[in-house]
Amino acid sequence: MEYREFYNGVKIPMLGFGVFQIPEYEKAKQAVLSALKVGYRLIDTAQAYGNEKAVGEAIRESGIPREEIFITTKLWIQDFSFDGAIKATELSMERLGVDYIDLMLLHQPMGDYINAWKGLEKLYQEGKLKAIGMANCYPHVLADLCETFEIKPMINQVEMHPFFQQQTNLAVMAEYNVIPEAWAPFNEGKRDFFTNPTLTEIGKKYGKTAAQTALRWNIQRGVVVIPKTIHAERMKQNFDVFDFTLSQEDMEKIKAMDIGHSEIVNHFDPSWIKMLHTFSF
Repeated sequence: MEYREFYNGVKIPMLGFGVFQIPEYEKAKQAVLSALKVGYRLIDTAQAYGNEKAVGEAIRESGIPREEIFITTKLWIQDFSFDGAIKATELSMERLGVDYIDLMLLHQPMGDYINAWKGLEKLYQEGKLKAIGMANCYPHVLADLCETFEIKPMINQVEMHPFFQQQTNLAVMAEYNVIPEAWAPFNEGKRDFFTNPTLTEIGKKYGKTAAQTALRWNIQRGVVVIPKTIHAERMKQNFDVFDFTLSQEDMEKIKAMDIGHSEIVNHFDPSWIKMLHTFSF
């Protein structure tokens, strides 16, 4: 496993397992157990996913020491206030069955995320959170947070894959020493991702699939990736990306695939923002 190190010295695995869209308790629990068995040690969940309890139970049942597993979860918009962030974090720890969380993110930079960040700062200073960060921050928002607070976000989890590469965002993250993390590293299968000719052709040179090629590409850019699947065989394939290195030519070919925008979400659409504010779970 390869790692990246936050500016506070905490290390995060470059490859983790995401549990988005697995709300059913038993399915989520079994998926995490399978991932841990394969070798994953970063598990990424969120309050909005509705599966923190299942994740916590799987971690306990696995028998793997708590300190060997890196747990990420996220707070949702309705809890964005100073007190709300603290109370919601305590609920996450209760559901997960832990006395600290490795990484807590604010899921969207919306609502009163400024005071919510202050709440995370307090919990971080108390040692209940080993690291704190943001999700879905575009470059201008991330820059504002980094210029505003003494404790800057340590990570920014955003959609990032060959069709939406976020080069400007990566540059801003590098400037402020914020680690990038990719959700939807497979573009949710859009644009025939798993049979894409460019990714497939490059992968064949290394005996790898299009999916493995895309994961390796992001990892070589310094991006943490959290692919999700409920199939054990695909978990193994996704994990098997540390025994090859893409050439610079391969990296440039994939760079040329960028269309410059998301086809999954549109954070610039007011109706989308309204939906996020009214979303409940």
